[in-house]
This record gives sequence, C-alpha cells and structure tokens, in this order.
Amino acid sequence: MMRILCLGDVVGAPGREILARALPAFRRDRGVDFVVGNIENVADGSGITQAAYRVLRASGIDVCTSGDHIYKRFEVLKVLKREPERLLRPINYPEAALGAGLTCIEAANGVKVAVINVCGRVFMDPADDPFRAVRRAMEGLPTPVVVVDMHAEATSEKRAMGWWLAGKASVVFGTHTHVPTADEEILPGGTAYITDVGMCGPYRSVIGRRYDRVLRKFTTNMHAPFDVATEDVRGCGVLVEVDEKTGRAGSIERIVLR
Repeated sequence: MMRILCLGDVVGAPGREILARALPAFRRDRGVDFVVGNIENVADGSGITQAAYRVLRASGIDVCTSGDHIYKRFEVLKVLKREPERLLRPINYPEAALGAGLTCIEAANGVKVAVINVCGRVFMDPADDPFRAVRRAMEGLPTPVVVVDMHAEATSEKRAMGWWLAGKASVVFGTHTHVPTADEEILPGGTAYITDVGMCGPYRSVIGRRYDRVLRKFTTNMHAPFDVATEDVRGCGVLVEVDEKTGRAGSIERIVLR
C-alpha cells in the first residue's frame, strides 16, 4: 500500500509557510509517497507566482493542481510552459488554453501516479463537460493509481463526480470552497472520496480572507480589499492508502497540519 496526501487550496503566505514548516516532517513521519496540492490561491489569495510555486515544490508537493484562478497572474504562463507535468490547469478548459490537465509522475516508491485536474460548471465559469473530460483522460493510462482533483463550488457536482469515477479512480477529492467536509469514505470499487479537503491557510477568517473586510462588504455593499488573514493557520487534506497494483484505496484519513 502506498500513501498519497491530497492538500486543499493553499491560501497566501500563511498557506505557504505552514507547508514549508510542517509538510517535510509529515511526509517523513507518515511515510508519504506522493503529494498533490491545489495552489491556485497561493499568491495573495488569488493566482500563482513563480516564487510561490517554487516554495511549494520545495516543501514537498509533487504535483500542483489549480482551478478557476489559474491564469490570474501572467507570470504563471512561464511555469505552465516550463513544467506542464508539475502544474496542472483544469482538463476541461479549451484546448487552446496553455497547460495540461493530466500528468503521470513517479512517486517516491517508484510507482507512477496519474493526476487529473478538472473544474466544475455549477456556479463556476464556463467549461466543457467535466464528466466526459475525465473519462476521456482516463483511457489508456499507464498506471492504475489515479488521483482526481475536482475543483468545484457545488457539493452535488462533486458528489456526482465521486460516483461517476467509483471503481475507476483511486482518489477523488474536492477543492475550491476552502471548508473541509466530514464525508470522507471509500466508495464501491475502492475509490477514496471527500467533497472538500478544506484549505491550507488561516481559518480565523472567511475562507482565508480577513473577516472584518468581508463583513464590511456583506453589510454595506461597499468595496473592501479582501486581504488574506493571518491567524489559526492549518494545512488540511486527506491521507489515502492505495494498493499500488490495483489502484484501489484501502483507507482515507482527514489530516490537519499545524
């Protein structure tokens, strides 16, 4: 059984710092073979910079996924060109969009892991059908170990993707809403599933932003800069044990790095 760690959206400097401090030791102590983390909020809460990307890769994230904020900062294009196998964009974006939505990387134990990044459509920007896009991507993969980051707003759409891939993917984990859910389970066929793993960032906040600024917007409808908060920083995700020969998950555990 190999161990795969899936981390939620990394938010700003607090998210980068908690992973830089805690992830290397966690990988070593828990014998983690492979790490996937969503990093689309790593630069001041929205987008990706080259420097922030390098920090997270050095911290121990093997494959970085993203979502609707992937192109917020122009410099991310350089990373997508240079390392398309390490930084993914949603696979159901137009073919002309720079980057790739699928990669296959060798884990620390020598086993290849396929990672697919897909974006939902409910309450999200327009994108192609995520269900058919994922199924097409899974055809002819060179490994049975498949991890899917379903970056979506609606819990129903994420749950549907879990059942769509039950018995076909090793792990389906949800990102985007920054709030961890308590529905981790092994679906029929050996697919580990959770609706949202939460975020790696400050939880004394409103989904990572200073709550006083967000309250000003909600209560007055006046503009307020949504600065990244700084308190109660946690790194949230799930640790999944997967049979490297069959790709079936045997366990899923919610984890919190502090």
